[in-house]
Amino acid sequence: MSKCAAAQMVSVDDVETNLTTAAQLIRQAAEQGAGLVALPENFAFLGRKEGEMNRIAEHFGAGKIQDFLAEQAVRHDIWILAGTVPLRAEDDLDHLPEKVFASSLLIDAEGSCVARYDKIHLFDVELPGKTKESYRESSTYFAGNKIVVADTPFGKIGLSICYDLRFPELYRALIDRGVEILTVPSAFTEATGKVHWDTLIKARAVENQCFVIAPDQGGIHPGGRRTHGGSQIVDPWGETLTRVGKGAGLAIADIDLDHLHDIRERFPALKHRCISVNS
Repeated sequence: MSKCAAAQMVSVDDVETNLTTAAQLIRQAAEQGAGLVALPENFAFLGRKEGEMNRIAEHFGAGKIQDFLAEQAVRHDIWILAGTVPLRAEDDLDHLPEKVFASSLLIDAEGSCVARYDKIHLFDVELPGKTKESYRESSTYFAGNKIVVADTPFGKIGLSICYDLRFPELYRALIDRGVEILTVPSAFTEATGKVHWDTLIKARAVENQCFVIAPDQGGIHPGGRRTHGGSQIVDPWGETLTRVGKGAGLAIADIDLDHLHDIRERFPALKHRCISVNS
């Protein structure tokens, strides 16, 4: 059994301010015995417009944000899942890139990056209703094309990000690789989060019989953007073990793999999957 934490933030358009907040949450998680802390999507920067992310983009393996993550991991002897870090394409020169990758990085307690997942599903939507709220992540980000699984002391982790949560086929592919824990760092909008966030997290946990660690942004950001919050950890039976409301905070819970495998053994839904169904 191991203790893990989902850190909720209300990130702003200043990297230093956000890293200070993240450092406080990482320290608090370590002090409470967590071996892994997951930070939300856009934890280091959340500006008024999507395109602003490009100006803080880093090369993979070098940069202020990645140096911060490595230093914090070593200082507190803790694993860190960095919700997203904007990373340049490998062939990008030092000019301001037109597009970047939204990358979730898993940092071990020695400060090394052991896994990188580039967000596959980009949030290009117009939300229903009178607000005319719309997003075009594809104008800022390249889409990733690889699923990522990491072996860790806490269990086999499958990485995903925010809008991925709506695509169950991604998680089935992760399950086929033996995943036990799903991470979903997010910046869910308030409009979608209040009706879909809890439902989608529980669905992914129940249908895949996995723990889900879901750190979210939760408040009002520069330009008036509102995110839902509700960062949580859910067990393989769909029980919410811990949850944050609004504002910065931590959701901490024990990840018990014996409990997971007991559920899978007693209720073997994953073994009952049909490869095809004849009409």
